[in-house]
Amino acid sequence: MLLLLTPTQGDSSSSDDSEQSLKIAQPLELTPKLSLQLKLHAFLLWCSVGFLMPIGVLLIRVTHTVKSAKSIKVLFYCHVASQIVAVVLATAGAVLSIRNFENAFNNTHQRIGLALYGFIWFQPLIGFLRPDRGVKTRSAWYLIHWLLGLGICVVGIANIYIGLHTYQERTGRSARLWTLLLTVEVAAMAFVYLFQDRWSYVVRQEEAALGDEQSEGSSIMYPANDHKEVVLVP
Repeated sequence: MLLLLTPTQGDSSSSDDSEQSLKIAQPLELTPKLSLQLKLHAFLLWCSVGFLMPIGVLLIRVTHTVKSAKSIKVLFYCHVASQIVAVVLATAGAVLSIRNFENAFNNTHQRIGLALYGFIWFQPLIGFLRPDRGVKTRSAWYLIHWLLGLGICVVGIANIYIGLHTYQERTGRSARLWTLLLTVEVAAMAFVYLFQDRWSYVVRQEEAALGDEQSEGSSIMYPANDHKEVVLVP
């Protein structure tokens, strides 16, 4: 009844909105070229936020349990390389999306993706501005860098799920297999992420037990030599 009482201009605007919503809800006609572009876009973003960025997080966490300076340096550079490649792939996926897809930003996947691209570029800038050890701002920098990196991984993976759901709605093609494979990968990475903390705890407990054994062994008093010494007199 309220719609009927609105002026004609309101009717035209509401009809335009309904036409736009119907246009959005209409199935997407997949041409071979568009299908290839969609698959390439999905692959690039999966490699970036769905694989390389979480792998980089896991690599840098390994350094907490490694004592060798050389191993820590190798893991750090692997972390940096994986994040740089991830940023490049995400940028390629964004360029592909802007040039070939409809960018009305009227759906959740596109809006989250737009915000995600900004944070993906902001994160490496924070990484390169890392303060030296012992500086007061080091703790604040570490907290921001860690939370932002973890947030990008979580939101990025969630947006991949949203993208698969949007692809299934717009094209009518099933994405259950890819959703299942992504879920298996995410579960495996989450297990490794949680296991790293427990493993470091186990390592610390073994080191503490070994230190106790060494201290007990050094505190044992052996009896003195009771044998008499024979001195040869020339």
